[in-house]
Amino acid sequence: MSTPPLIIETSEFQALSADAELLPVAVCQAQVFAARHIPGSVLIEPAELVSGDKPAVGKLPSAERLSALFSRIGLTEDTHIVAYDDEGGGWAGRLVWTLHILGHRRVSCLNGGLVAWLKSGLPVESGMAQTQASNFQAHIDQSQLRSKQDVLASLGDDNTVIWDARSPQEYAGSKITALRNGHIPGAVNLDWLELMDQDNDLRLRPMDVLKNKLQHLGIEPGKQIITHCQTHHRSGLSYLLGKALGLDITAYDGSWSEWGNDPDTPIETGS
Repeated sequence: MSTPPLIIETSEFQALSADAELLPVAVCQAQVFAARHIPGSVLIEPAELVSGDKPAVGKLPSAERLSALFSRIGLTEDTHIVAYDDEGGGWAGRLVWTLHILGHRRVSCLNGGLVAWLKSGLPVESGMAQTQASNFQAHIDQSQLRSKQDVLASLGDDNTVIWDARSPQEYAGSKITALRNGHIPGAVNLDWLELMDQDNDLRLRPMDVLKNKLQHLGIEPGKQIITHCQTHHRSGLSYLLGKALGLDITAYDGSWSEWGNDPDTPIETGS
């Protein structure tokens, strides 16, 4: 089997789905999974991909928790995961990011996820899946994580672009989501919803269109890109797109829930 691309289409996945090394992973709520999922899928609930520790609830869980999670779904070094969700790619992208942090590069994201799969009339299963556990040992590559201190150190650096994937209202500070509201100084804003095509079953918009949007904001090759949202959920999709376009992109998993609740971080408001 040739290695599937980072972003895989429903037709491509259906053609490969009988391969034993492919493992479709749904990142969604248990009740959604039980109702219908792609045949052969295993479930990861969104809460399993975040630490849950306030205020920065979206930070990466511990290596121990990640070892237990990926052992539960049967991950081995030969497994090629195909991540999908039911909302346009945020949680699936978060799973891709998590696996990259752990050094597991055998991962793709299903373009449009469950929505595109269903609209294509492809088969589904219901009920909860049985999985064969593995003994996966998670090792976190700290060099791929970006902390609050890293972001602070990057302010004013012409070679770094901070991509805020929240809504324009959150970016401007008019929507209250933390003790302090606005955006990281110098950050550029492109809402994650602008990346997906609502008229094409939540698939990504054409890559050339997205590439031009990003270049207009200075998000381009040669720059170090740090993306974030409120909890590094929505910015899972911006991370995924950046990787698909070959950008040097990482993520600040503390995101606005950490930055906006810290009384000492610098903040800008307005658009």
